[in-house]
Amino acid sequence: MLKFKTRLLAPLYTSVFVLVILVLARAGLGLWLDFRRQDASSWVRHTLQVQSQAELLLNAALDQETGIRGYLLTNAESSLEPYKSGQIDFNKALALLYNLVADNPAQLHRLNEIVVLYNRWQREYAQLVVLGAAPESNTTLAGKLLFDPLRSQVMAMLQHEEELLARRNQQLHRLDQTFHIFNILAPVLILVGFGCNLWLLHRRVEVPLSQLASVAKTWETGQMEPRLNFQTADEIGQLAQILDRMASEIDLRQTRSDERNRQLDDLIASLSHDLRTPLLAMRGTLRSMLNGAFGEVSDPWREVLEEYYQTNEDLLKLVEALLEVSRYEAGSKNLIYEPLDWNKIFTKAIHQERIASNSKVHFECKIAPQLPTVYGDELEIRRVIQNLLSNAVRVSKPDDLVWLEVTAAENSGVKVSVSDRGCGIALQEQEYLFHRFIQGRGRRGGAGLGLYLCRQIVEAHHGTIGVDSTLGKGSTFWFTLPTTANRA
Repeated sequence: MLKFKTRLLAPLYTSVFVLVILVLARAGLGLWLDFRRQDASSWVRHTLQVQSQAELLLNAALDQETGIRGYLLTNAESSLEPYKSGQIDFNKALALLYNLVADNPAQLHRLNEIVVLYNRWQREYAQLVVLGAAPESNTTLAGKLLFDPLRSQVMAMLQHEEELLARRNQQLHRLDQTFHIFNILAPVLILVGFGCNLWLLHRRVEVPLSQLASVAKTWETGQMEPRLNFQTADEIGQLAQILDRMASEIDLRQTRSDERNRQLDDLIASLSHDLRTPLLAMRGTLRSMLNGAFGEVSDPWREVLEEYYQTNEDLLKLVEALLEVSRYEAGSKNLIYEPLDWNKIFTKAIHQERIASNSKVHFECKIAPQLPTVYGDELEIRRVIQNLLSNAVRVSKPDDLVWLEVTAAENSGVKVSVSDRGCGIALQEQEYLFHRFIQGRGRRGGAGLGLYLCRQIVEAHHGTIGVDSTLGKGSTFWFTLPTTANRA
């Protein structure tokens, strides 16, 4: 029983059970009331039949009395016809009345009295008149004295049935009223029960699930602080407690992970800063050696020194990238906002890429007319475009074309795109391209920090960055910049 009480839908089950009981009770009470109404109606009809037969009995007796009086006045045999037909009707009505009042002792006793009085009237008056043996004096008065008690008993019988009819009609009226009230109240009670079911379903299921979904959406964004805090013992309460514990554990792990990442970032920034000085010194030394500052360099040694120099440059680029990433992540990067000249930015980026890559890739620029004025740090934005160009050149074949385009964005900013005809990037890889130390297929050669740094720069300008790519057809890297960026 205790386990059932802790079930999620236990109140709903109970409410449904009560609702079913109400429906069955409504049907049962309806049948019972209908039976009572039919029974009351049957008794009313029974009373009316008794009254009808009692009236026929009285009329038959009166016909007999009328026939006897007429015979006394005329001595004509034809005057006895009402008497004879009245006898037949009297006996028929009497037989029916015995059947009708068999369940009523009072009326049955009264009917027996009527029979006794009728037989006495027949024996002591009517038959004597018919046979001509009645005394001539006071004959009519004697008949009246014998007939009046008979009439009184029949009238008493009718009066009794009238009282029964009034009571039974009143009972039938009460049953009709009860039946009508019941027909009104029963649907109302059922609707109330149905409404209670809906309310319980809303309170026990919909509200908790809505709150759970709302908190889950917050968790989806990475904010694990909100809790469900359900204290109920049902299934949703148990699920909420489990999810709260999981969220607390994830929050704790995330906090520890963030702390470790912060420490690692601090270590990387510190190491990068410490490595930058000797690498710069080595660059100067190697450059001086290549320029003959320490004597003429033979061709074999020149090749070795140039390889060392290039390796040193790659390390310097990596250290510079790590330092830039650290500055952006720490929020210490100072940006100099000015109106961006896209023609100037594209020209410098293409020129630097031609020098750096020494490739035979062709570049094509398209700058839409009447672009909105966008403010940003020109050096940082050019770094983004330079990085995207470098990636596009790396995956392009000789004589391929790389497009640079800037158009008006839908949000009243601008959209910058760099497109290539490379091998493309798989959909499952696109999601992680802008994370640290991630490289796309066919885009090897770097440390995996370029696109991550691009994302940091664009987001610092309150923009967005993304890629549209199809395997075998190439890729388009793009970023947007709003016109509402800080102009400080």
